[in-house]
Amino acid sequence: MNVNDIICLGAEPLALVNYLALEKMRPDLVTEIMEGLKEGAQEAGVAIVSGETAVMPDVVKGFDLSATAVGLVRKDRIITGEKTEPGDIVLGLRSSGIHSNGLTLARELLLSRRPEQKVMEGLLRPTRIYVKAVLRLFTAGLEIRGLAHITGGAYSKLKRIGLRAKVGFHLDSLPKPQWIFRKIQADGHISHREMFRTFNMGTGFLIICPKNRANQAKALLPEIKQVGYVNGSRTVTVSINGREIEVEKW
Repeated sequence: MNVNDIICLGAEPLALVNYLALEKMRPDLVTEIMEGLKEGAQEAGVAIVSGETAVMPDVVKGFDLSATAVGLVRKDRIITGEKTEPGDIVLGLRSSGIHSNGLTLARELLLSRRPEQKVMEGLLRPTRIYVKAVLRLFTAGLEIRGLAHITGGAYSKLKRIGLRAKVGFHLDSLPKPQWIFRKIQADGHISHREMFRTFNMGTGFLIICPKNRANQAKALLPEIKQVGYVNGSRTVTVSINGREIEVEKW
């Protein structure tokens, strides 16, 4: 999650430091977590340069894992989103599933009764790391005007760019959400608006670029899909089955 956030500024992640607090020492659990961090670091192309483990039974129940990541970007290449303008297009990269946002609600709904193995595996599917894909766009010199990692707050996070650039977004071609989102919505009787304010709904990363750069982006990353466009509405709206849902406004 940290490295996905860093690339939103146009920076290349370099290193990560982690901190693991435990209610009690569990070598098996620590080993599994460290193996996961190792795989994630390799996927992101970063080094884990330090870390700490603490046993704190009076503070922690279970375990708490946190991390800090460091990246590098030239000042004149920082991407803030302020250059975004109406007519630009929004490109999306598929998520691997629920990622790390909305898990409190998802657990409450899906684990309140004996869940199927498929459900548990769906909740545990690792967050996709977008670093190498997005760095390919940076390296090729693609003109990028805004980047958004769709995590907590989901598509309302586009407000960060919208406020800076005084624009809005209409997402009219998002891919079909994975089955786990459909199950959460059905089991919890959750509105479309709330789903798109809580979950990534199948798209985990957004790239905003000028319309005339879309084909270049697709040539560099064939998996990338156009999912919407920038307008002057000062809102984020999503089209679902012919209906327009307002997710956020400012």
